[in-house]
Amino acid sequence: MSEHDATVEWRRQGADFDYKTYSRAHTLSFDGGIRVPASAAPANIPATAKGAAGVDPEQAFVASLSSCHMLWFLHLASKAKMVVDRYVDHASGIPGKNGEGREAMTRVTLRPTVTFSGRKPSAKEHAQLHEAAHRKCFIANSVKTEVTIEPGIA
Repeated sequence: MSEHDATVEWRRQGADFDYKTYSRAHTLSFDGGIRVPASAAPANIPATAKGAAGVDPEQAFVASLSSCHMLWFLHLASKAKMVVDRYVDHASGIPGKNGEGREAMTRVTLRPTVTFSGRKPSAKEHAQLHEAAHRKCFIANSVKTEVTIEPGIA
């Protein structure tokens, strides 16, 4: 199996290190030199702290589930000789208390809309492709979060 690495880096900006004012801005770095600005979710930053544009961890979590599902869907559609022209997913995550009473991302909903060339799959075939992609997704198989899929064909 392959190993997947990421580097998270934060640096203090300014003289103080007070909860009400320190910057939540940090950088996510990946292989190939890709750097992504990151920060805490705006709702989690005190109004007195300087906000920063960036992906928050909750968004990254939702995006990783969506991206993993999409990559498996494209793989399976290709193997089934279906031609995908476009795949757009407006995914969302809902935080709440889990069964242990702890804060967690309790539900993620994937809403992929797929555009096909040539033969379009039936609604049943399309749903089966998404079910198979969900079963194969490493990220979905690694989390307790309820993941639902509401697929559509454009």
